[in-house]
Amino acid sequence: MYTEIIKIIEGGMRREPAKVVQFAKKLADIFDEEGNARLAKGIRKVIDSGASNTLTMEQLTTTAPVDSETRMSIVDIFNPSENDFTIILPEIIERKVMDFIKIVENKDKIKSLGLPMQSSLLLYGIPGVGKTTIAKYISIQTKLPLVTARLDALISSLLGNTSKNIRKIFEYADSKPCILFLDEFDAIAKARDDEHEMGELKRVINSLLQNIDIFSQNNILIAATNHPELLDKAIWRRFNTVIEVSQLGADGVRKLIELYAENYKHDFSSDKKMDRIVYLLSKKTPADIKTIVTNAITQAVIQEKEEINVEDLLIENFQFEKHGNFTADELIKYLNDNGIPKLQIADILNVSIRQIRNNLKD
Repeated sequence: MYTEIIKIIEGGMRREPAKVVQFAKKLADIFDEEGNARLAKGIRKVIDSGASNTLTMEQLTTTAPVDSETRMSIVDIFNPSENDFTIILPEIIERKVMDFIKIVENKDKIKSLGLPMQSSLLLYGIPGVGKTTIAKYISIQTKLPLVTARLDALISSLLGNTSKNIRKIFEYADSKPCILFLDEFDAIAKARDDEHEMGELKRVINSLLQNIDIFSQNNILIAATNHPELLDKAIWRRFNTVIEVSQLGADGVRKLIELYAENYKHDFSSDKKMDRIVYLLSKKTPADIKTIVTNAITQAVIQEKEEINVEDLLIENFQFEKHGNFTADELIKYLNDNGIPKLQIADILNVSIRQIRNNLKD
């Protein structure tokens, strides 16, 4: 409740009606939960009388900060109201993500108990495991826009404006009900004892730490990195929730295949073949799996096939691993090694069974 009141006052002082409306709605929800329905109804009545003051994506975009040198926007904005998707994560990671969402939803109760309240989350893991997807999922669940800092625009001004741009981003995110997302975080949060870095970048990190300390007291901050080993030691202490995003297990891979293929007819009925493709794809990231399934569907469309099957996924997986550089003989051997009968390989590749047998014999 305290946060909402402060934000409403800030919105009024800064003449930001959208901010006032956003946090007044949250305040009404809190009063409802506490059993004060009359006061909640009164707040909503006032909001409805000025409904034109709602926060829109156009307002978010037109007020977005830009780099003073290049005039490039230094943030991208994700609108949760226009997006919805299913997220598939390892069970332990999904539980941690949901716990973070609950922390955000119960921030006033936590504060009322005199506990320190920081809604800050650091995600780390190899590229493609779903860090950005998790940030968008949290945006959808909390119904708050996701403001992503464009680090390419920030770093372009390394010799002068980087610290100013960081401050602009934090001030912008602080003035709007949103989530601030710092992707590829290591680009601006490298260890200050790195002898290869210039003094300017070390000053940037000091500025970053100061802004995080102020911002995270009343706002939601998410950061993601592929290189946790590069982060400054002081950065880790700024995040009350840290999650390593790892690869999916077999069940997750199976669900992901079904998810990405749900809009096209498919036949994954063979348990033995399905187990094989799940095993092969379990070594890949969700982003890679999406590419492989999408490519299989694309090939089915242009070949006028009515459905895709495990064999199609095997072929696309082989092409993905070989980056398209392979011979027909190599593909035949790969399919045979992964349990596809010779007659079926001949049919798939539209060659004679004798050619398949001669190839495998050689």
